[in-house]
Amino acid sequence: MRPPYSKAFREKMVQRMVGPGAVTATQLAKQIGVTQPTLSKWLREAHRAAMTTKTKAPEPAASSGQPKTAEDKMRLVLAAEQLAPDERGAFLRRQGVHDSELEAWRAAMVQALGARPAQGGGPRPADQRRIRELEKELGRKDRALAETAALLVLAKKAESLWGDGEDGTDDRSEK
Repeated sequence: MRPPYSKAFREKMVQRMVGPGAVTATQLAKQIGVTQPTLSKWLREAHRAAMTTKTKAPEPAASSGQPKTAEDKMRLVLAAEQLAPDERGAFLRRQGVHDSELEAWRAAMVQALGARPAQGGGPRPADQRRIRELEKELGRKDRALAETAALLVLAKKAESLWGDGEDGTDDRSEK
């Protein structure tokens, strides 16, 4: 069995997964030879420790200009959500991001995940339109099914009244 990794090593690996130029646990596992589940566990433990001690989450380094990747934007949104309102402004200044940009990124994340924003009510307009179309189609199919069932009942009644023609009782076949 391998000896446990030192706390300093684990912290360094967590920093590589959340810090500047962050890599995924899978990528890091390939680079250093520690299994991905172990790295993910260390990341979860670090997150829990940060939440329980009310310390700030590791911040991405301030970049020159806008964050370039979706991962950077997501990391910034999540880090900002964990901060108290008075700390958030300082954090955004250090990152070179405006509050309006952060809110736009947050809204895009929520929309991409398919969740409704907190202030949103019902389904989105596109979803409402699709629901109406499906309800119309269902109504048409219900009416067609009812008509077909009625025709089948009538056909059976006609057959019972006039016969099926096999016993010679069908008047129509002789004409």
